[in-house]
Amino acid sequence: MAAAPAAAGSGAGRGRRAAATVAAWGGWGGRPRPVNILLQLRQGQLTGRGLVRAVQFTETFLTERDKQSKWSGIPQLLLKLYATSHLHSDFVECQNILKDISPLLSMEAMAFVTEERKLTQETTYPNTYIFDLFGGVDLLVEILMRPTVSLRGQKLKISDDMSKDCLSILYNTCVCTEGVTKRLAEKNDFVIFLFTLMTSKKTFLQTATLIEDILGVKKEMIRLDEVPNLSSLVSNFDQQQLANFCRILAVTISEMDTGNDDKHTLLAKNAQQKKSLSLGPSAAEINQAALLSIPGFVERLCKLATRKVSESTGTASFLQELEEWYTWLDNALVLDALMRVANEESEHSQASIVLSPPGASEENGLPHSSARTQLPQSMKIMHEIMYKLEVLYVLCVLLMGRQRNQVHRMIAEFKLIPGLNNLFDKLIWRKHSASALVLHGHNQNCDCSPDITLKIQFLRLLQSFSDHHENKYLLLNNQELNELSAISLKANIPEVEAVLNTDRSLVCDGKRGLLTRLLQVMKKEPAESSFRFWQARAVESFLRGTTSYADQMFLLKRGLLEHILYCIVDSECKSRDVLQSYFDLLGELMKFNVDAFKRFNKYINTDAKFQVFLKQINSSLVDSNMLVRCVTLSLDRFENQVDMKVAEVLSECRLLAYISQVPTQMSFLFRLINIIHVQTLTQENVSCLNTSLVILMLARRKERLPLYLRLLQRMEHSKKYPGFLLNNFHNLLRFWQQHYLHKDKDSTCLENSSCISFSYWKETVSILLNPDRQSPSALVSYIEEPYMDIDRDFAEE
Repeated sequence: MAAAPAAAGSGAGRGRRAAATVAAWGGWGGRPRPVNILLQLRQGQLTGRGLVRAVQFTETFLTERDKQSKWSGIPQLLLKLYATSHLHSDFVECQNILKDISPLLSMEAMAFVTEERKLTQETTYPNTYIFDLFGGVDLLVEILMRPTVSLRGQKLKISDDMSKDCLSILYNTCVCTEGVTKRLAEKNDFVIFLFTLMTSKKTFLQTATLIEDILGVKKEMIRLDEVPNLSSLVSNFDQQQLANFCRILAVTISEMDTGNDDKHTLLAKNAQQKKSLSLGPSAAEINQAALLSIPGFVERLCKLATRKVSESTGTASFLQELEEWYTWLDNALVLDALMRVANEESEHSQASIVLSPPGASEENGLPHSSARTQLPQSMKIMHEIMYKLEVLYVLCVLLMGRQRNQVHRMIAEFKLIPGLNNLFDKLIWRKHSASALVLHGHNQNCDCSPDITLKIQFLRLLQSFSDHHENKYLLLNNQELNELSAISLKANIPEVEAVLNTDRSLVCDGKRGLLTRLLQVMKKEPAESSFRFWQARAVESFLRGTTSYADQMFLLKRGLLEHILYCIVDSECKSRDVLQSYFDLLGELMKFNVDAFKRFNKYINTDAKFQVFLKQINSSLVDSNMLVRCVTLSLDRFENQVDMKVAEVLSECRLLAYISQVPTQMSFLFRLINIIHVQTLTQENVSCLNTSLVILMLARRKERLPLYLRLLQRMEHSKKYPGFLLNNFHNLLRFWQQHYLHKDKDSTCLENSSCISFSYWKETVSILLNPDRQSPSALVSYIEEPYMDIDRDFAEE
């Protein structure tokens, strides 16, 4: 699934280094004293002692210094703000002062996100920096949190407009001044309090944007169960607010530790899992549970994900949100691109949109113009795409969480899959228009494009939905389910129980199910497309688990095997990720299936083609080992069957003949063991260890295990490194025992995918690790005493 999405425009990376900024301002007024004041304030900010706020200076002093330093009157304004924001204040004057401060900071923030800022490498933002340095950020936090303070038993209140001004100024300061967002993130009570400001529609978008930035840099994940009245808060969101809220949820429900990444070692993962067991559920797991306990939450997400463009919020409210985006610079690049779309289309029609600058709008935020009620269709589509991105991500994370089965049931019940099927052609996999939305510095094929990101998120969701779950048959329509039954009937094999149990009222409708639609676009995908990897992963997840002949034939009849072979052989694909996904898919498609091997031999019908195929396999066994494993398992099954059709395939298939040779198997075995070590094992390459075990388990079945170990010993000696391979293998198998004997899911996957009982896996490993040097099937029997190194501690340092 991939990891969670980064907070857009996080404040941590926006600013310039504070020390460099102070140095750049050293020449203000030509005198050193203002710089000394700034340095003292900076020191006070870091230590909490000494000069920390404007209130510690007299107004006369600040006015005098302002003449020299050009501080734009910000320290004096902060002094007045402090004086007018005390507990007994009516806040009227306070709000007027905020309105004086706001434009001084918003202009800098606007400059920060415009293209022009790239032209000046050393651009500084003195107003936002001075505002923060003289204690403005801390003062605004105190003002915003005044409602949490009781005065004579009554809670203080401040207006939504005033909260909005405070949030605007805070956000602009975060945009331009490094470190502000991190400091706010450390104020946990403030972060939790911000959620309560989302109850008002006036302050919702500003609050959500600030929270998203803060959570993006927060070291420790917040717990949603600490948010007051979370269920009521979320339940009262309209659909537009809920979609925006998903941007925040993306940060709160994804594990902060990247230990789930394929590149992280299994040693590190195991250590983290042991630690997690002692600590209890993680914050992300607690947050997922909190959301799932909210009545109707998943149902509303499914409705958002499957909503058609015509059902989206009306034009006026969308334009008002665009107005907010204009003010809230986090989305300025997106807005700029949206407006470019509108401008391009307005050349061909009168459906143009003109956004007024902040402060120039009428009471409702929209100037009176008939053009304001018209919106280009492409902009409506982009609006919906950007919402669906966030919603699909949240659903995908929930599908991979502890409550997976609960989420699966709800997603099926609320018809997410048939809903996405109906959107497939017109929205998800729509053709790019000439004015398709792209961000600055990118193109339509860039992974940053919302169009592209939506497709990838959609494919990730399908992968998570199908993986080892019987609900995968909801990806088909009724006619396609009948086809599966007919395939089983014709082959005289029992129907798959999950197919029989599928609720036909929840499957896809229309002429084609979602899986078939995916196959169609997959076969049309350009060779260099970044989608190939995700498409193959999504289809492979449909085949994972216990091998189903009917599922395989369903895909074979649609030309999937020929497409994969074309990509591997004829297009000579160079991408390692795409090759790995195609080899994995090919292995699942062909495993134990005689018809698939016949089709393979028909396509790879010359020695030249076969050599290209072998070259691709041998170029990286980490990528191709799952195919090697599936072909090896299939060969073993075919050799034990008495059937004319099978005998014909065994005699004719180049691939089966190649794998059947002992030298070929030994070559694979030697390389598979040699390319991995305990310290470098990851979720991606541990399959090499399991494939080597499959080869040896099948050898054990034929009572040839001692022969294979003896051949490995000879190969070691031929390389002039006696013991190096078998010692490494011994350590790998010790780790295998620690890793798999305590993880039920992994062991079940091994058993289902290989059709070899897990007890046989365990027995084979135990036999290989037998310490008796007299045992002909023990690794130690083939490691000479001087080269013995089997007790090494492989705990990660």
